[in-house]
Amino acid sequence: MEMKITIVYDNCLNKPGLKTGWGFSALIETEHTSPILFDTGDDGAALLYNMEQLGIAPENIGTIVISHAHGDHTGGLSKILEVNKRATIYVPASISGRIPGRKVVPVSHPLQISSAVLSIGELSNIEQSLAVKTNRGIVVVTGCSHPGVGAILDAASSHGEIYGIIGGLHGFRDFSRLDGLPLVCPCHCTRYKEELERRFPEQYVGCGAGLQLEL
Repeated sequence: MEMKITIVYDNCLNKPGLKTGWGFSALIETEHTSPILFDTGDDGAALLYNMEQLGIAPENIGTIVISHAHGDHTGGLSKILEVNKRATIYVPASISGRIPGRKVVPVSHPLQISSAVLSIGELSNIEQSLAVKTNRGIVVVTGCSHPGVGAILDAASSHGEIYGIIGGLHGFRDFSRLDGLPLVCPCHCTRYKEELERRFPEQYVGCGAGLQLEL
């Protein structure tokens, strides 16, 4: 299945003219399915600006997935919801409260979001990640990897062979867990990017706002 993942918001820049900020957001586009927005960065105005520059219509997003409750992943949500009146919102079950007038789906266990995108479920009572089915295998999309990259990869691997990982890896240092993955794209809060690039020079893709991966 053809798949495109666009980094809409990140600490770093991949495409000139976009805005950066502390946080993360990625758009997942597949055939025959409305776009899925994963996280919303920390600044709604910057998020919407980047979407405009990237040709992304926020009103057409059909699903919004929030990885966890930290502000650098939820800060742009209210701005998106001012423009988008129809998206279903998937949040970890541990996040209390509801958004008035919106369909909010709490996620605790693995849950199919679309034919090609699955939440691996909330891990460690804090965060959910996505397992995205591509022609090359499963691509894992993470917010900050608070439950641990190993735990996330283990959970995702039950849904297919892992091809790669994209997103925040926080203080992850068990680099051998990434051996054999053809795609390593550390974003946002990843502390050891230089070491990851040194260890995986062929697999490493530098993350930043504007990066587009077709898989």
